[in-house]
Amino acid sequence: MAERPGGSRYYRQTEEHPHITRALIWRVARCFKPYKGFLAGIVFLVLVFSALGLVTPILTKYIIDDALPQKDLRLLVFYIVAILVVTILLNLTNVFQNYLNTLVSKRITRDMRSQMFERMEAMSLGFYSDLPAGEISSRMSYDIGGVDNILSNVYIQILQNVFIFTSTAVTIFLTNWILALVCLAILPLFILPTKRVGKLRWGIATQLQQRYADMNTVVQENLNVSGILLLKLFTKEKDTKKEFDAVSEEVTRLDIRESVIGRWFRMVVQSFTSFGPIMIYLVGGIIMIETGTITIGVMVMFVGLLSRLYAPVASISNIHVDVIRSMALFERIFQYLDMPQDVADMPDAKKMPLADGDVVFEDVVFKYQEDHTALRGINIHIKAGQTVALVGPSGAGKTTITNLVPRLYDVTSGKVMIDGMDVRSVTQDSLRHNIGMVTQDTFLFNATIRENLLFARSDATQEEIEQACRTANIHQFILSLPDGYDTVVGERGVKLSGGEKQRISIARCLLKDPRIVIFDEATSSLDSGSEAAIQDAIEPLMRNRTGLIIAHRLSTIMSSDLIFVVDNGRIAEQGTHQQLLAAGGIYRELYDIQFRKTPDEDDGYSEGERGSAYRLSPTYGIG
Repeated sequence: MAERPGGSRYYRQTEEHPHITRALIWRVARCFKPYKGFLAGIVFLVLVFSALGLVTPILTKYIIDDALPQKDLRLLVFYIVAILVVTILLNLTNVFQNYLNTLVSKRITRDMRSQMFERMEAMSLGFYSDLPAGEISSRMSYDIGGVDNILSNVYIQILQNVFIFTSTAVTIFLTNWILALVCLAILPLFILPTKRVGKLRWGIATQLQQRYADMNTVVQENLNVSGILLLKLFTKEKDTKKEFDAVSEEVTRLDIRESVIGRWFRMVVQSFTSFGPIMIYLVGGIIMIETGTITIGVMVMFVGLLSRLYAPVASISNIHVDVIRSMALFERIFQYLDMPQDVADMPDAKKMPLADGDVVFEDVVFKYQEDHTALRGINIHIKAGQTVALVGPSGAGKTTITNLVPRLYDVTSGKVMIDGMDVRSVTQDSLRHNIGMVTQDTFLFNATIRENLLFARSDATQEEIEQACRTANIHQFILSLPDGYDTVVGERGVKLSGGEKQRISIARCLLKDPRIVIFDEATSSLDSGSEAAIQDAIEPLMRNRTGLIIAHRLSTIMSSDLIFVVDNGRIAEQGTHQQLLAAGGIYRELYDIQFRKTPDEDDGYSEGERGSAYRLSPTYGIG
């Protein structure tokens, strides 16, 4: 797959004319397969609708040629009542047909949304890190929404127009072949402009599609809590408004241009349509005057049937463009549905039982891109029940290491094992059921505290929820809120402080009760009071579990069973706190920077006091 500017191996915007292949057509057709019973009903109703549409012009011919010349009132009333009955049946048929059309189209688009949502859930973090904001919502709304309109109108119109044109052509040829040829002689005038208009509308539609995606990106990036906060703090409202207006203006310009081209096309078609009745009356009048073989009723019937002859051709001429657009939309949708899932369950993947928590990294190499190696030859052994810390400079690879345990990414080479099982050999669900993670950037849904906690385990009782919150030192705070556990936290938990969100996140992790717990700098941005509360909450969470901590606070590091120093994607040092201090390497340097002292200076603290003193130190840490 071609990469977009920026290096994504996933994202590719479809700009070119769609490749309408037999395989693409068959794949679109398979979307209708679950609803073949409804489709049979639609075909039957289209046939009935096509047949009933012939009745009124034919009955009008009999009124003019028989009932009126004979002055037969009973016959006139009979034909008029028959026309009324046929008109009612025609409208009823159209209503039922439209209902079935809508039913099928809405269910197909529902299936597509569901498939795409499922596919997007299955994609790895690498996919989302490269994806422009608003791209998925554009595909889910604009692309699938466009398919909805096409399915409910275009394809059924094609079928209906074919039946209407065929039945009408047969009828007029059986009535008078000379006038039939006159009617058909104008048809090429409807077809000639189609190719040129199709190219123009396709080019505009493609640009319009991309501009809508751009507009979605601007909206999604800026109109949320984080984005709007940044706009206000840096006073960028006017600049962002200009950016949005520029994209919106381009959308408007393209919309208008596409509409104008469509209107010109329809004007030309309507002009050609008006030639039909003129030619019928001219040729039919000449034949009637010269030979008397054509009646006035026949001419009126032909004029009445002209709309059924020309309208399908004009409609198909327009539909030709819509079919191309629909294929482009299907191609974009299928492009996403066919994206390679780089983190997927193996065909023979087994379900991981409740883990003991023994974690091993064996010669692990990981690359985000071919030219960027993030981890080089990582060898780590964390025994079940141990708590280990990862420390090192920013960008050293600490978070990447922790992301490989729950298989948010797959290793490039080497393997990660839990209890002797390669994480790639077990199902992702069973693997992640054993793992809990608390991150620095805690995400909470714009829902109640209870709903956010139940996300970990939907069947948890209120008593279990409260016990988890007591352990995480957040229960009393929640009770102090006006709505308690029913308090809505706002988008991304904006109504709560960083420490409060972290403790709710820890409670959520406790409720899940994982065997392996990962902390990714969970206290790095908190004040000392919040940190103390978090530390008290972490302690029971780590008890009898395997813990992997990206450390920022020294007190956490000092209590770890083992510390790994990560530098430039490698394990540079490992040992206990005391061993690493004595070694005088990278860890000692980071430790000394933490306390703003040279290696030869004495900070005046005992080891026990130093942990407490650290709580009052600046937030610059060794993580």
